[in-house]
Amino acid sequence: MADDRPVPLDEYPIHQVPLSMKQVATGDRNAYDRCIFHLFDHEGRSLLILGLGVYPNVGVIDAYATLRRGHTLHAVRASDALGDDRMNLSVGPLTITVEEPLRRLRLRCAADPDDPGSLSYDITWTASFPALWEPHHIQRRGDRLSLEGRRFVQAGGCTGVIRVGGDDIPVTAGEWTATRDRSWGVRPIPGEERGRLEEEFGTEGFHWIWSPVRFDDRFLMVITQEDADGYRTLNEATLVRHGARDRQLGWPQADITYRSGTRHPERAVIHLTDPDDRKPMELGVEVLASLPLAVGAGYPPADDWQHGTWRGRGWTDRRAYDLSDPAAHPMAAYGVIDHAARFTLDGRTGYGIFEHGSFGRHDPSGFTGFDSVAP
Repeated sequence: MADDRPVPLDEYPIHQVPLSMKQVATGDRNAYDRCIFHLFDHEGRSLLILGLGVYPNVGVIDAYATLRRGHTLHAVRASDALGDDRMNLSVGPLTITVEEPLRRLRLRCAADPDDPGSLSYDITWTASFPALWEPHHIQRRGDRLSLEGRRFVQAGGCTGVIRVGGDDIPVTAGEWTATRDRSWGVRPIPGEERGRLEEEFGTEGFHWIWSPVRFDDRFLMVITQEDADGYRTLNEATLVRHGARDRQLGWPQADITYRSGTRHPERAVIHLTDPDDRKPMELGVEVLASLPLAVGAGYPPADDWQHGTWRGRGWTDRRAYDLSDPAAHPMAAYGVIDHAARFTLDGRTGYGIFEHGSFGRHDPSGFTGFDSVAP
């Protein structure tokens, strides 16, 4: 018999529907609530991506951390049964503590006691700008809702230490940039039965850019999502400044230079528009380090672990991947890749993430199918 007793969060007047806070207002198995953090040094030597998610209707909580240093990707993943205390953001060795909501969080990963050289960290993330809502994200397959997410993004700084392989990597203010994203709603997780809608409404192509950029005095968020023919289904270009109203910078258009024989971006120019005088603006992008989310971080089409999957109670996995040989991870090219990058805008230099995925046909880029790459 299910335990229907109240949980600690039910003490607070925060309910949106007449349910316990441990339940969500949908029976969809794909309901989720999760976060992702990106932390990297400004030379691109270290890129740390970590996150945590809960999946209430499959009873799972999981988390991961991936660190790229050189050609080696160090990964820690953990999964467990979802409990009643939703304020406890901890799975195995991975913990996120909200010390001051929307302002300061502590990120920790404990070392493996049997392997002192394994990945660990203790980092404080501090916001530099207010959180910004992203556009309401909706996708359908035929008439069926396949994704509906509410998200906010935020840029900040970080301090602390990362340890791996016997080395201490200092995370210092001013030399590192950190961004984060929080999202919740409905998003596909593995195990869904395939049916007619998927067969009849298959994807010909998908093109995606998600790019939070932190400058000293401003924060810029750019998002584009396009279908195979270039039809745009998501659009964002918002500039955030302290003490000023947010500014929308038009309809971003990206010119991406890909590594020959791939869809791996090396640099880009994103064309924006100043709303005051309608003059063009150019956001320059220089990729510093790259981390495919399908390797280690559990994003599809990962073939060893994906978010929301039941691995039993107390599951923890640590491993290292060699990224020097792309042939060793062929599915990574069909997943979103997060690139730590240096950006330029109006004479300013900033740092952030250039998240990019391009699969199948994309007419504006000249890609004709899933096997099409840059010349």
